[in-house]
Amino acid sequence: MPLTPEQQAEIDAARAEPRETLRAISPGMEAHLYTAHPVLDHGFVRVIDYMGDDAAICQAARVSYGRGTKSVSNDEGLIRYLMRHWHSTPFEMCEIKLHVKLPVFVARQWIRHRTANVNEYSARYSILDREFYIPAPDALAAQSTTNNQGRGAALEGEEAERVLRLLREDAMRCYDHYEAMISDEGQQGLARELARMTLPANIYTQWYWKVDLHNLLHFLRLRADAHAQYEIRVYADAICKIVADWVPAAYRAFEDYRMGGATLSATALDCVRRMVKGEAVTQETSGMSKGEWREFVGVISD
Repeated sequence: MPLTPEQQAEIDAARAEPRETLRAISPGMEAHLYTAHPVLDHGFVRVIDYMGDDAAICQAARVSYGRGTKSVSNDEGLIRYLMRHWHSTPFEMCEIKLHVKLPVFVARQWIRHRTANVNEYSARYSILDREFYIPAPDALAAQSTTNNQGRGAALEGEEAERVLRLLREDAMRCYDHYEAMISDEGQQGLARELARMTLPANIYTQWYWKVDLHNLLHFLRLRADAHAQYEIRVYADAICKIVADWVPAAYRAFEDYRMGGATLSATALDCVRRMVKGEAVTQETSGMSKGEWREFVGVISD
């Protein structure tokens, strides 16, 4: 159950009472306000509030640079210039506050991005719901033999069934023990802050996450990448769709220069110049290590 009845009632009440405002709004973002976008089996992402739009980015840039921006003929051109040259502060003028429901192990990856304000549901004061992330069969994969952080081939047949059974049984048993410890046959029971120790990392938590657009785009560049772990990537993908509607010009520039672009070292750039001149550059003559060369070839060959 992604949303509780109480949360849904709160959302319905908020959407039923539109408010007039003098502040700039983003029509695309207004359509997302309060709507819970499902992610994984019990999770979601929803927009609580936001500030700014594409015009706010340009407004901030023109205040900063004064007459230096007059050669830029339109807002989108300015935004592309800012993105291309790695300017950050104009994008920091936009902010978003999200309500996210996610498995604890995904939250532990997410929180490594230390450039946001976070307030998480407290298992010291409240009782966590009996909700666990159980992967879909096609998301089960063996450990990669070449990448310690990656996945290999998908598990199939009896092995997949065995893993799913163990995940479900362990989750249910841990929650049964959790319930028993906090309400021990009518006794006072163990403190919630201690009882939570028995819960597995696939139980769901929730938080409010507020971040500016500059740092949000950095998060998305890493977590919406094809190499990111699937369980956090699907959250990033959902947020990408929201950002594309919120600041469409900035998101188009982000897709072009960050998600679809590549950064080359001075050595790699020298190799490209030599190749353009007709030289047959190899790993041995490139000045790169085997790993660097493999990544370089992957970039220029795609």
